[in-house]
Amino acid sequence: MPVIKHQIFIKAPIEDCFDLARNVDVHTKTTGKTKERAVSGVTTGLLEEGDTVTWEAVHFGVRQKLTARINKMRRPHHFVDVMVRGAFHSFTHTHTFVETEGGTVMSDRFEYKAPLGPLGRMADFLFLETYMQKFIEERAHALKVIAEQK
Repeated sequence: MPVIKHQIFIKAPIEDCFDLARNVDVHTKTTGKTKERAVSGVTTGLLEEGDTVTWEAVHFGVRQKLTARINKMRRPHHFVDVMVRGAFHSFTHTHTFVETEGGTVMSDRFEYKAPLGPLGRMADFLFLETYMQKFIEERAHALKVIAEQK
């Protein structure tokens, strides 16, 4: 099962970074390339523990829906979302925030299992893991820009 890890330093308070990362409206702004939008569950504002959100997005030229639930949350240090329904066999995305001098280190750990057994493992090897790494990095950078402009 692939595990994607990413860290980024943000010159902003930990509380701001945490709230921006769980804000549905900000998520939409930081995923413009895939045209993500919340279509059910919590569709605006801040996600809380136990909340679900269904995202609609275009990946690989195909419009898809994915529902995730916030399983754990300890403000402002971490939250975990897990896929309830969607294109992956499964995923767990852990968001961690550590206060440092001058800002916050935001870390993502995205552990997933592709669908379709051997075909999914081949897709991982050929393109999916790289695609997901880039997606997470681009979203983190966009969130950093928003946080540092506050």
